[in-house]
Amino acid sequence: MNGWTKFVLPGREGQRIDNYLFKQLKGVPKGLIYRLLRTGKIRVNGKRVKQTYRLQEDDEVKIPNIDITENRVAKISETVKQKINNNIIYEDQNVIVINKPAGLAVHPGSKVAYGVIEVLRELRSNTEFLELVHRLDRDTSGCLLVAKNKITLNELHELLRAKKIDKKYLLLVKGEWDLGVVNIDTPLQTRGYDAEADDAKNSWKEAYTTFKPKAFYNGFSLLTAHIETGRTHQIRIHAAQSGYPIVGDSKHGDFAFNRECKKMGLKRMFLHAAEISYQLSDMPEVNRVKAPLSDELTTFIEGLDQRKGEISK
Repeated sequence: MNGWTKFVLPGREGQRIDNYLFKQLKGVPKGLIYRLLRTGKIRVNGKRVKQTYRLQEDDEVKIPNIDITENRVAKISETVKQKINNNIIYEDQNVIVINKPAGLAVHPGSKVAYGVIEVLRELRSNTEFLELVHRLDRDTSGCLLVAKNKITLNELHELLRAKKIDKKYLLLVKGEWDLGVVNIDTPLQTRGYDAEADDAKNSWKEAYTTFKPKAFYNGFSLLTAHIETGRTHQIRIHAAQSGYPIVGDSKHGDFAFNRECKKMGLKRMFLHAAEISYQLSDMPEVNRVKAPLSDELTTFIEGLDQRKGEISK
């Protein structure tokens, strides 16, 4: 498909850029459109914009040449759709909470054809608005909050900025934790708007994590974690820096230890967003949603006492 430049006509102002492009680029996979937006290949008035950008009259929208055959996004299987549908653990007129499975990204990327939000949009094709409120690492499972309207999305983002959304994580770490309840405030290095941009620069940002021991096993500890900031891999890095890497963490963990755990049946990282709490302005009380552990994590925990001594500290 040849590239083009178009100016937004009267009557189209206020429309989201992604919805505008879906109609303009018929036949182009939605996942590819999101990827082009995220990487800045599609520009509005010469600038990159997010998929939530709302068009103004006379905006100049420019897209590149697109080879659909080379960039075709994988079709979302019915199995994946059913998996997400079965993991909706809460829904009302404003939000959906999904118990996100480990291994599934929340949005598409350079090596990921689609994410949870694309799956949900296909499941709810008649729902006009569905947007992620926050993110979870691909390898992390648990509570993922999705807004069903713009007003709710804005309010939840305000609550996030004000640190009024409580997120509780459950994690299993290597070693017998002896730090008690501890607050970690080591700054973390983060990237700019887009890691693929030529001018992307790294910067250090404040990060706060509170760890609390929940249960002890021979060579393992089960902890809870609360975060006040949402930096990339924050819990994983802070746990590793404390000397207790998360079991199964393929980037910041103990790789030899992970291999032994894999032999015991754990084929993923043991980090789970177990609970999320928030209160919208029209709610009489705090809404607290809990996401149960997967069978794999539950089975592994239940088997630890039976496997004492198999893994050294």
